[in-house]
Amino acid sequence: MSFASKALDQHLIIAISAALALAGCAKKKEEPVAEAPAAAPAAAAPDTTLEGQVDIVAWPGYIERGETDKNYDWVTPFEQDTGCKVNIKTAGTSDEMVSLMTQGGYDLVTASGDASLRLIRGGTVQPIDLARVPSFANVDERLKQGAWHFVDGKNYGTPYQWGPNVLMYNTKAFPTAPKSWSVVFEEQKLGDGKSNKGRLQAYDGPIYIADAALYLMAKKPELGIKDPYELNEEQYAAVLGLLRQQHPLVHRYWHDANVAVQDFTNEGVVVSGSWPFQVNTLVANQQPIASVVPDEGATGWADTTMLAANAKHPNCAYKWMEWSLNAKVQGDVAAWFGSVPAVPAACKGNALLTDTGCATNGFDNFDKIHFWRTPEAACSTGTCVPYSRWATDYVAVMGGR
Repeated sequence: MSFASKALDQHLIIAISAALALAGCAKKKEEPVAEAPAAAPAAAAPDTTLEGQVDIVAWPGYIERGETDKNYDWVTPFEQDTGCKVNIKTAGTSDEMVSLMTQGGYDLVTASGDASLRLIRGGTVQPIDLARVPSFANVDERLKQGAWHFVDGKNYGTPYQWGPNVLMYNTKAFPTAPKSWSVVFEEQKLGDGKSNKGRLQAYDGPIYIADAALYLMAKKPELGIKDPYELNEEQYAAVLGLLRQQHPLVHRYWHDANVAVQDFTNEGVVVSGSWPFQVNTLVANQQPIASVVPDEGATGWADTTMLAANAKHPNCAYKWMEWSLNAKVQGDVAAWFGSVPAVPAACKGNALLTDTGCATNGFDNFDKIHFWRTPEAACSTGTCVPYSRWATDYVAVMGGR
């Protein structure tokens, strides 16, 4: 082969190699880029179809449909507006509320602080979706993160009403308002010259131990009680001693508000720790009744509408929670029960409550009230007597043991 032929062959080989290289590059450039994985489908929107009913456990007088007084009806308008029928089961004590909610079959409960923590710890109620209760924004700032419903950064309900446990008295037996809870804890002659023995009531619920503890905070400061819901063994023993001393004086341990009212009307009872509801009822019936918060202060309640963990009618329940924070509803409830609304806007412009009603019911006494809450073993002072002991021992006290 000639030199020229060899050169030609070499040039040909180089040209072919270059062409193949270029083709390879072109092929690489033409390869499609791998596509990103398809996005997961969006979660389906929750079903907000209204179920047609809502079942509520509530304190007596908390949910009215005008059967006692047609002016007090915040159920009928709700039912007409939503189509959700409201079924009400009243409970006389927090223990009864916890029992009913644990058994199941109810969507909501208006729980006081001595029930709410038990319901939360037991998984009986669930955190609420505040986006579904826009009127929560109107709630009193003092209540939005109350320790009885705000746990681990979550709201387990919407505030409903609050107020003190007042000292209710018959003005004929007390021409001058009593200044101390001693009139229900210690035997003494009253303003009418008669003994209080057999003429007073005490509450039929273990949380009443806190009322006795509150009295001893002032009566016996040497006990060192700082919080009526946090009692060490020594303090607890002293409180039980006071309650046993009280037992012979008690006409009735009450939990039914209507029975408590009848005792004042027909049974000669003249003094008792009471909800404002009984006071309002007796005054409306022209009975010689008044109430006071004594010098030692008072226990009280800040009640929360809580949603059951297994609620069968959650959408109607959310509608009720939103409805219950309506300023008109809040004012009407406060006027009927003698409580303070959870929504301050309710304090003005309500014909039933009037513009002075909130002040009368204690709006400015918030810091003077020791609100009910569940006593727990782990407390700020170390170890305290838990509620389970309170429950067992108070049954014994009421039985005279």
